[in-house]
Amino acid sequence: MTEDKKFYRTVKFSQTTITELMIPSYANFGGKIHGGILLSLMDKAAYACASKHSSGYCVTVSVDTVDFLQPIEVGELVALIASVHYVGNSSMVIGIKVIAENVHTSTVRHTNTSYFTMVSKDQTDQIKKVPGLILESKEEVKNFLDAMKRKEIKEFYKKELKKLGDEPHSEEHDMDLLKHERCQIVH
Repeated sequence: MTEDKKFYRTVKFSQTTITELMIPSYANFGGKIHGGILLSLMDKAAYACASKHSSGYCVTVSVDTVDFLQPIEVGELVALIASVHYVGNSSMVIGIKVIAENVHTSTVRHTNTSYFTMVSKDQTDQIKKVPGLILESKEEVKNFLDAMKRKEIKEFYKKELKKLGDEPHSEEHDMDLLKHERCQIVH
């Protein structure tokens, strides 16, 4: 840690929990809470956490692996627990765990997990350096290392997609790839 120690913050400093009652207007046609509502709530939690860590305005630059593990019912209380998992120079990865609680049965379920990459901006809309992260537990170290690995995989994936787009395609090769897929080609 060669930088000024004051320019570091603990994970606990900015950990944020938002709790909201799931109301009927949040339901989709199947009667469960609409995924878009949950994404909006997760974005709010990520913003609150990132803004607190960076002491400023932040924007969402990407959302990775939104896993809807279980449906959420109308009437349940939903807690979104957001914490900084990783910091770069101006970016932060915010891990969000979503917990649904049925208040009548006291059943608590982990329903969603997601990772939001947020970037800090100053008053002139320029990127701003964020404080480093003080890791105080084995779990926090694991979260940081996992975020580093996800970043590495994401960069590899982007390179592979670019190569795929740059490669020449033959119609014969494409047809061979598609012959066992559930699609029809109509010219």
